[in-house]
Amino acid sequence: MTKTYFSYDNTPIEKALEKTTHLAISAHQDDIEFMSYNAIAECFGKQDKWFSAIVLTNGSGSPRNGLYTDITDEKMQQLRILEQKKAAFIGEYASLSMLGYPSSEIKNSEENKSVIELANLIKKCNPEFMYTHNPADKHDTHVATAIKVIKAIRTLDKKDRPKKLYGCEVWRSLDWVCEEQKIQFDVSSHPNIANALLGVFDSQIAGGKRYDEATIGRRLANATYSDGHKVDSAKMVSYAIDMTPLIEDDNLTIELYMKNYLDNFTNDIMRKIQKYN
Repeated sequence: MTKTYFSYDNTPIEKALEKTTHLAISAHQDDIEFMSYNAIAECFGKQDKWFSAIVLTNGSGSPRNGLYTDITDEKMQQLRILEQKKAAFIGEYASLSMLGYPSSEIKNSEENKSVIELANLIKKCNPEFMYTHNPADKHDTHVATAIKVIKAIRTLDKKDRPKKLYGCEVWRSLDWVCEEQKIQFDVSSHPNIANALLGVFDSQIAGGKRYDEATIGRRLANATYSDGHKVDSAKMVSYAIDMTPLIEDDNLTIELYMKNYLDNFTNDIMRKIQKYN
């Protein structure tokens, strides 16, 4: 299992981890840029705020087409590591850690090595804000990653935990979350950087998935459809849910936490139907 560590300005990795104020943990290369651009932009060009990223899997199972049709899994892993490094350089990430786990291990609920490794990295980073996938995501590895992150944080002392943990949208939009529970991030700033970050993942884009266009389209749609009674306050918006309660109360189950969102969504629909029927 290959592990790769990188800092855009060649700061030794231990020192780079310590600078972190905003930390994102994703399942795959490119998920970071899709789901946590607000944190990247918040830290970009700053000296008092630093963004770091952790990618759990090796990304070997991605679809491929065109130039990448006959690429082996091993070569694909190398390509995805290179692309993620390019993104880290463009976004000026304090640190990038790619842990290289097979997806099958992350999806194994009994596997604990990644949880221990994540907890160690989170403690070294000691971020104020953390971002990961949300438990309602459509992708199995994304859901498994979110659960590993929560488990890892729960092993830490309360003083070593972040102030906030956000569950972000990637493979399923969070537009269904009721407005009072939905976190809206303005991701309009530095559009050139945003486009560059999405565009470096050519093995995925030319390989058959226009993630760059889809992500920008979702952000534009979120901004326009976020409120039907007000003019747009941002050009682009990304959504998240606040998962901080799950790292403040270790007895709160993920199932019960998510059921609250689902129940509120169902009740909102039923209430409106009953009101006008």
